[in-house]
Amino acid sequence: MSANVSLGWIGMGRMGYPMAELLLKAGYRVSIYNRTRAKAEPLAAKGGTIVDRPSELAGCDIVFAMVSTGKDLEHVYFGDGGLLTGSGKKPRILVDCSSIGIDQSEAIRKQINAAGCEFVSSPVSGNGKCVKAGKLSAVVSGPKAAFEEVKPYLAKIAKSGVSYVGEGELARICKIAHNVFLGVVIENLAEITILAQKAGVPRHAFLDFMNASVLGSVFSKYKSNAFVNLDWTTTFTPTLLRKDLDLGLKAARDLDVPMPVTSAAREALQAHFGAASLQPDPAAYLEKDFAALIETVALGAGLKLKPENVPMPTGLEVEG
Repeated sequence: MSANVSLGWIGMGRMGYPMAELLLKAGYRVSIYNRTRAKAEPLAAKGGTIVDRPSELAGCDIVFAMVSTGKDLEHVYFGDGGLLTGSGKKPRILVDCSSIGIDQSEAIRKQINAAGCEFVSSPVSGNGKCVKAGKLSAVVSGPKAAFEEVKPYLAKIAKSGVSYVGEGELARICKIAHNVFLGVVIENLAEITILAQKAGVPRHAFLDFMNASVLGSVFSKYKSNAFVNLDWTTTFTPTLLRKDLDLGLKAARDLDVPMPVTSAAREALQAHFGAASLQPDPAAYLEKDFAALIETVALGAGLKLKPENVPMPTGLEVEG
């Protein structure tokens, strides 16, 4: 890892902003592109260089990306003004931290390699709060030599661990499996919380017990405040979760792996999209956090939830 290496960053969403910020705090030179420039501007005061097009990052040695979908990634790489559209110098290594499909990642890798660059897949586990609390982790695949070169930078972002799993798209299947588990767990956690509530147990009391039990986890703890106080501040949307469950089920079909529990969770999530139509602004409701699906579970049980107004520590509080 050299101080002379220049880094680029694409994407200033809920994840990308704090991840790029960590690289700046570590003292690295980082040039940043975001479709909406204003979202990136605050990082200029922290040492970042803001550019107007992805192609302006072509002179960087290593360029990271954190975007919402595979189509977004294709656009910033190969679309109008894309990172790899110029005829001059190109980055040596492109690192993608997004969650995209295996086939799409493979096709992108081929185009990147044809342009003379290396491609490292590095999806992450955690949300923006995890980034700030130092509890993000990453799973990585691609050429081993390229991984070794980018590992020190990933370690500054994913402080809970960076796991290399092999060549090609193996990191993608790991992240898809991870998010399948996320979907199954959030659905079942909502179901058992509503089961306990309908039997007479306050949500905060039930989740306090669960979090202290052998089944408690970082995830159950940081979602408890949302479930208890109906705080739908967005960390991850139902639409993105549905995308990832669909990616998991596609992979299961391709590899002949039965996943009946995942199929059931996917259909349960679909009910949340139907229930959203009862909201004054369905589209805005579906942009809220995916934990709001507990309201759909409650609706099916004949319950209308109200905030319990009991503070629940998330485990992701940042001191100072």
